[in-house]
Amino acid sequence: MQPVTIYSSPLCGFCHAAKRLLNSKNVEFDEINVLMQPTKRQEMMSRANGRHTVPQIFVGDIHVGGCDDLYDLERSGKLDPLLAG
Repeated sequence: MQPVTIYSSPLCGFCHAAKRLLNSKNVEFDEINVLMQPTKRQEMMSRANGRHTVPQIFVGDIHVGGCDDLYDLERSGKLDPLLAG
């Protein structure tokens, strides 16, 4: 299973929805709270090609995007193969 990283904020409904999907698939993920670790926001923006909204989700080194992008991958059947590597 590929490592998953999600940059998030505790007040973000889209972050909660993305984590809910990952949890439903029993996917462990490293969560980086950009509200509590503001220096990580710049890291996120660099990795996400300038995108500054949360969540920003990475599977391995692949930038998935945000919550809608994650759900699009799930609906198209592409999320499980991506997670498997």
